[in-house]
Amino acid sequence: MPIYEYRCSQCDRSFEAFVRPGDAGAQCPHCNGSKLTREMSTFASRSNGDSTAAAVSAIANSGTSNGGSFTGGGCCGGSCGCH
Repeated sequence: MPIYEYRCSQCDRSFEAFVRPGDAGAQCPHCNGSKLTREMSTFASRSNGDSTAAAVSAIANSGTSNGGSFTGGGCCGGSCGCH
């Protein structure tokens, strides 16, 4: 269920609202206005720091290596032409 950010044209306040498919739409919780503009949202992402090590390990174990050294170029074995 997506959370959208809106700005009310009547009271000029921003708020977030859960919007389900098929819902009639959001209303301003401050003034009950219905003239809303959807704003761009940001999101946060978190990594525990092990993702790079996991990616390197996956590439090393993917069958593109030959005795510990890569054949061809880059992580793809040369099929994309990166090296």
